[in-house]
Amino acid sequence: MSISSDPVYFELSWSILSTIGIGNFLFGLLVCTITSFSQISAIPLITSAAGATANGLCYYAFYTQGYPVKGKAVASAFADLFWLVQEAGLSFYSYVILSYVLRNRRWHVFAGLFWTIMVIISALRITITITRVRSILDGGTSYQEVIDNLHIGYFVSIATVECINAYFLLTIFASAKTSSLKAAIKAGPFRYLMRSAEVRLALLAVIGVTRAITYSFQTTAQSATNVASQLDRFAYTMECLFPVVMLIDMLASRLVFTDQAYTSSSRSRTPRICLKQLTSNTNEGLYSVPPNDQIVEIHRSENIIGRTSSQERILESGVSQRTASEIVHEDINGR
Repeated sequence: MSISSDPVYFELSWSILSTIGIGNFLFGLLVCTITSFSQISAIPLITSAAGATANGLCYYAFYTQGYPVKGKAVASAFADLFWLVQEAGLSFYSYVILSYVLRNRRWHVFAGLFWTIMVIISALRITITITRVRSILDGGTSYQEVIDNLHIGYFVSIATVECINAYFLLTIFASAKTSSLKAAIKAGPFRYLMRSAEVRLALLAVIGVTRAITYSFQTTAQSATNVASQLDRFAYTMECLFPVVMLIDMLASRLVFTDQAYTSSSRSRTPRICLKQLTSNTNEGLYSVPPNDQIVEIHRSENIIGRTSSQERILESGVSQRTASEIVHEDINGR
């Protein structure tokens, strides 16, 4: 009776990474039952499922023996495409938020940069896929150096788009912190910083930069054979876990704004009013107040609107004053 020389699946890191993706997907479905399904909630679900599938296919393509070479090549190709969905897809969480808060020229600049780099990322990954399939069919390692160089460009591009996302998110965070200084002092600077969705999302840029550096020292296809490749595997593990941050962000946003709505309702002494228009004292324009909003306080001739829902705040020229948590809360409630 012959004994298979294939390594046991659950003795390899790929099985753990695949399991993480499956777990994140199931947790995401649970979160969607608490909140609701939306564009934002779809991102951790899709990226987790793609990562789980890609890591499982990687085992079949590179760690099994006795299977047809063409089958391995096909598995490798699909694994690369699913990795593209996972790794590039995480950045769309920031994109959805910024699509709500950026306006006019700033939005056009961001969208132009984002989609240009996304096209580059997709082109590099497709080239990696084709080259890796040729390498498997040829049965050698002559293409490994080319694949490594393409991966460096791929991860540098991902790190670049994540840094761009982080820049615009932190800009919004700084604006929100200035306008919410009272809340920041009450909660403490560090706690306020860590609770901010913008900073949590900007951490993804650190993961992207780390992978861009560590993958440049890769020597063997899909194997952690030196310190640098092990660090790359660690960074990828953090990337696989990142959808958990998104799910926490969704739940935290719902909790914070449910509490905010309750507090605003309990403090307000003014009955609900029908749709009316308010004119700012700077004569910048007219702003509509939906029926579920309440006027809770007026100071120095300025109309300050206390929101009992997660409707967006008054827009200034170029930038919305809503934070990422507010956008997440609006999106998961289908607004």
